Amino acid sequence: MVPMSPILPMISVIVPVHNGPSDLKECLEALQSWRTAGCELIVVDDHSTDPVLKIAKHSGALYFRTSKREGPAGARNLGVSHATGEILVFIDADVVVSPSALSVIREEFDRWPELAALFGSYDDEPRCTDFFSTFKNLFHYYVHQSSRPEAVTFWSGCGAIRRRAFEAVGGYNALLYPMASVEDIELGHRLIQDGWEVRLIKHLQAKHLKRWTLRSLVRTDIFQRAIPWAQLILRTGYLPRDLNLTWPSRASAALVAGMVALAAAFIIILTGLVKWPLAEIAVALVLTPSTLLLLNSPLYRLLWRKRGAKFACGAVLAHWAYLFYSGAAFVFCCVMELLRVPFRSATTGSESKAFVETRLKE
Repeated sequence: MVPMSPILPMISVIVPVHNGPSDLKECLEALQSWRTAGCELIVVDDHSTDPVLKIAKHSGALYFRTSKREGPAGARNLGVSHATGEILVFIDADVVVSPSALSVIREEFDRWPELAALFGSYDDEPRCTDFFSTFKNLFHYYVHQSSRPEAVTFWSGCGAIRRRAFEAVGGYNALLYPMASVEDIELGHRLIQDGWEVRLIKHLQAKHLKRWTLRSLVRTDIFQRAIPWAQLILRTGYLPRDLNLTWPSRASAALVAGMVALAAAFIIILTGLVKWPLAEIAVALVLTPSTLLLLNSPLYRLLWRKRGAKFACGAVLAHWAYLFYSGAAFVFCCVMELLRVPFRSATTGSESKAFVETRLKE
């Protein structure tokens, strides 16, 4: 890879949005200092039904609107086609960047001349303080903060990428991901496979404004994360050992599945349908959750420290539920792959590249 210029280039900030005008307003207010510092601010309206145009114009941002609903991937690609900066910063519309974010991005690209992309994490003080929102955001914070700086993926909630790297790999695959999904993870995979360097900058943090409910959390985790990520792994044959896929995370998912199986066996034995020593099952039922608590003790200590014992106890159960349904989704996708059942059609990276090239010509 040819080293890139260490000169600080112009930055274009791209914010895709679909409805949520109040969150967008707060997001853009936090980015006003970036405009003052000479950054280009672009808002891409992904065919919203809420009035976001006035908010975008009031912030001084360039405003573009998709002709139909294209999802974050398509909206970001459209923003890139109109951007003039050499560094493309992607910020979600429900994210508020910290005051130091711009200087952190500039300093990191200056420090690492060959760096192609970087991303940060949510902070540990989410806006919504209900149980599910707090758990979801603190879990995300922990995963990113405990991962290696040498990243194997990309995150678009608060991330930046050099334009030359973005265009070289074909941008976001909007054909494969027409709705919010793992489009940023898939982009990161192509960056890594092509030899580009991506780093996780842990002190680059942003506040998440999203309010999670039990329904939205489970639905997103399964249908917008676990299943498409499993399909990506099976399609590419690449299973990273970082973020949510570390060895402790994989072992924890297996242990939760085992615990569910043991609980079912315990009930069956109690009913007399099967003869088996209850003592052995009981011992296993004690050892399994104990091992889970030990494996994930850093996460659980964080949850306890931030929100207290009552919250931490509930969050442990929520985490085990997450491990169970995420692991079940991966097994489901593996079975579908073995049976060659077309659960969802997939497109190729070349199609993604064609999509971006078409956008750039518009």
